[in-house]
Amino acid sequence: MNRLLVALLAALDAAIAVAVGLVVVAAPLTLLWVFGFPGAEDWAALWPTSVRLWQFGHFVPIEVTLTEEYLTATGIPDEAASFVLSLAPTALAAFTAIFAARSGGRAARAGAWPFGVVAGTIVVAAVATAIALTARIDLAAVDVLPAVLFPVLVYALPAFGGALVGAWRHGDDSVMDAARAALRRHPQWTQVPPAAARGLAAAVVGLIGFGALALAVAVFARGGAIVGLYQAAHVDLIGVIVLSLGQLAYLPTLVVWGASYVAGPGFALGAGTTVSPAGTSLGVVPGIPIFGAIPEQSSSWMLLLALGVIGVGALAGWTARTRLAVAPASHDPIAERLVVLAVIVIGSGAAAAGLAALASGSLGPGRLATTGPAPGPFALVVAVEMAIGAGILLLAPRLEPAPESASGAVWTQPSERWPAGQQWRDHADHLDTEPVAPAGVPDPAESHDPAEPMSPAGYGDTTQPIAPYDSGRPTAPMTPRDAAAPVGPLGPGDPTEPIDPLGSGYSTEPGSSDAATRTGKLEPAPFDATETIPLDEHLPPRGDAEDHPRPPVD
Repeated sequence: MNRLLVALLAALDAAIAVAVGLVVVAAPLTLLWVFGFPGAEDWAALWPTSVRLWQFGHFVPIEVTLTEEYLTATGIPDEAASFVLSLAPTALAAFTAIFAARSGGRAARAGAWPFGVVAGTIVVAAVATAIALTARIDLAAVDVLPAVLFPVLVYALPAFGGALVGAWRHGDDSVMDAARAALRRHPQWTQVPPAAARGLAAAVVGLIGFGALALAVAVFARGGAIVGLYQAAHVDLIGVIVLSLGQLAYLPTLVVWGASYVAGPGFALGAGTTVSPAGTSLGVVPGIPIFGAIPEQSSSWMLLLALGVIGVGALAGWTARTRLAVAPASHDPIAERLVVLAVIVIGSGAAAAGLAALASGSLGPGRLATTGPAPGPFALVVAVEMAIGAGILLLAPRLEPAPESASGAVWTQPSERWPAGQQWRDHADHLDTEPVAPAGVPDPAESHDPAEPMSPAGYGDTTQPIAPYDSGRPTAPMTPRDAAAPVGPLGPGDPTEPIDPLGSGYSTEPGSSDAATRTGKLEPAPFDATETIPLDEHLPPRGDAEDHPRPPVD
């Protein structure tokens, strides 16, 4: 596709992503403005408020300064009059990041991903600058540089990552194709990058999924406390809707808190507080309903939740190992597996640190300036647990396939099915007969000439008769009941003698069926339809009742 067209489409994607984000913020705010403040006429305040919330959702810190009239009316101390809000509602940033990754992938499939990523980034930077300069609120001020830089990073980094993934899959006639060509010079390393990427993706997605599961269980178990906080807020229907939408905007942040909780370090809800499986220590908690899901007590058994993270690491290791190519028996790809393990461990630790940094910050003045999980401990614990789980699956010895015999039977080890040499003979000393080799398999203790035909028993003369199965040793040849009599076509007797198969009804007179009998053809004798044959003449004698008494009946 034309590079200019790719750049234009990527720019359009970036503009749509910013516009949709602003609409998502402005739509509920407009409804609140109409139904919550019916007498308000200053519609011009909607635009800066929507812009500030959009910037806050893209990790732009907001400096809040309360007026003296508000401090006097609410009784808030003067030291809490100015503070910074930096704990962002990450749902808006997640939407922009997903949209950017898809745009980068489309540009890579078109064959001009650098132009698409650069064009989209320029558009986001221009729009972020424009809205930062046009939106001004004295109570919630932002710096222009963070207001432009942070939204640009939220868009540019996922777009670049999506473009790299798409270029690796579909080729780009440039850097990715050159990297593939370099890897083809070392065939044993060809599958390492995709295996490591799949394992790392499984680790990060599994960790996030485990955190979401922990959050869902906490909300279900502590639903009564959440409803009690809604009732204690004394808000009407519009207030309930606003509170619920605000908490949904923080849903990704809460999922990261749940992941940090199950991993072990937990998170803080203010300076000097901790919420972890080892124990919970809280002071005064803001009356936000979702905080009712925080467990009031903990047990040492809750530390077993870390086994779930280890299980996620095992899943990542299994995903990566199944992706690795099967190496020859003479080559054990331990170096490749170590590289994949290092990527999973280091990558998952770095991802945990990044998620913790995005899900932590300041939620208010004073002690609320420290909220969320600490990036360092969370990254260290996740890296160790992933190393345990992934290392078990990646570094375990490889199971060699069992060799297949010529007859199609699968043999594991010679000592399991067929002891070699004298051991094989000693194995059958307790039997009455000599051991007999299975059909089609020679004695491994004896040499065998490939040119010599093999008997059905596996070795020896092909003309040697086979003894019965239960005898264990060869015996004399088996003969018919009359060894001296030649064997005819249908049994013992002279092959030139005609055979009457049914005993009657066939003629052996010359000229009738004798010639046919000698040539193997039998013809029935002439039959008189008027002749009557008594039925009793062909039935065996029944005998007397005295000769065959019936058994007594109990």
